[in-house]
Amino acid sequence: MSARAVPFHCPYCGDENLRPHEDSHGAWECRACLRAFSLKMLGLIAPRPVPGEARS
Repeated sequence: MSARAVPFHCPYCGDENLRPHEDSHGAWECRACLRAFSLKMLGLIAPRPVPGEARS
């Protein structure tokens, strides 16, 4: 697994013109809409059973 995740699209405008933002780790800037945002991994979640699905 990579230590650094890279976003493929801006969460605000959907454009792909992203660059790392220099202020902090995990921060990105969109050159299309001129917004800066950050990504953070919160952790892994446990799988939950889907209603109506048979258990194995």
